[in-house]
Amino acid sequence: MSRTKTVWIFLALAILMLSFFIADLITGSAEISSRQVLSILLGGEGESIHSYIIFRLRLPRALAALFIGAGLSVSGVLMQSLFRNPLAGPYVLGVSSGASLMVALMLMMGGAGLSFLLFSGFGLALTAIIGALAVMFLVLFIAIRVHDSVSLLIIGIMIAGLTSSIVGIIQYFTSPELLQNYIVWTFGSLTAVEYADLSILIPVVSLGLIWSLSIQKSLNILLLGDNNAQLLGVNLKRIRYAIILITGLVAGVITAFAGPIAFIGVAVPHLVRNLFKTNNHFVVISGSILTGASLLLACDIISQLPGTNISLPINSVTSLIGAPIIIWIIVKNKRLYSSNF
Repeated sequence: MSRTKTVWIFLALAILMLSFFIADLITGSAEISSRQVLSILLGGEGESIHSYIIFRLRLPRALAALFIGAGLSVSGVLMQSLFRNPLAGPYVLGVSSGASLMVALMLMMGGAGLSFLLFSGFGLALTAIIGALAVMFLVLFIAIRVHDSVSLLIIGIMIAGLTSSIVGIIQYFTSPELLQNYIVWTFGSLTAVEYADLSILIPVVSLGLIWSLSIQKSLNILLLGDNNAQLLGVNLKRIRYAIILITGLVAGVITAFAGPIAFIGVAVPHLVRNLFKTNNHFVVISGSILTGASLLLACDIISQLPGTNISLPINSVTSLIGAPIIIWIIVKNKRLYSSNF
């Protein structure tokens, strides 16, 4: 693809992302026009009820969708590059399962005077972050001793299976009231994200995105195979640890504040590679940032069910959209990544 066409696609994606961002601010049970939204953002309506809705409810949700979509998508690119597996996603190493396990454990201890943590919002997020980081460091510890990426992938899947089985046991012994809280958390939600959460989420995701772009040249060389990459001066251990750290931090923080959000991290890299017709990681990562943000913003708009007072779980919408995208791309291109993975 020519450089001019690539630039035009990037410009179109940026405009699409901005359009979805504005549309997300407009969408909700209270009717607020695009003109009112623009006036509010420019400080033209003071302390009105519409101003409160935009700044306290909708803007944090839209910002969360933007950064979470970008973060999950780039994490998916990194995992697919590391394992050379088109079905690898940001949660393949069990980070989401670790967060889920800690939340489930905290639910079990809710009767011991610790339930206030669950209902404080930030306490629940802190619990999930601890679980995610614990699994991430466990995977890093294993990666030091296991030099084969396929073996590391299998171990990650086994860790996820182990933690899921423990969660299942905990669910069996948990009271219906606490179990309902856990199930709601697993649905994923952007509506509960507040500015205090964004003050952690945005810097961590931004760091992950910048770090990912800084290693894009090494990721390109990895496409040639491990042996060729080493001959060209790539430190395989360092790049593997960097990918695990980036994905663990980004996916862990996202899971903590928004719950496990499915399919975005798997579907978007496929979509971007087919859109740009390239495996150049600078293009794929940059395109995934814009596409992932746009897609999750669109999913958030759909989840609000415009014109109603009903809000669907974000996970349901991302699965409804993400799964058909993957199926369509694979059917359209039967040899997807056959020469690169």
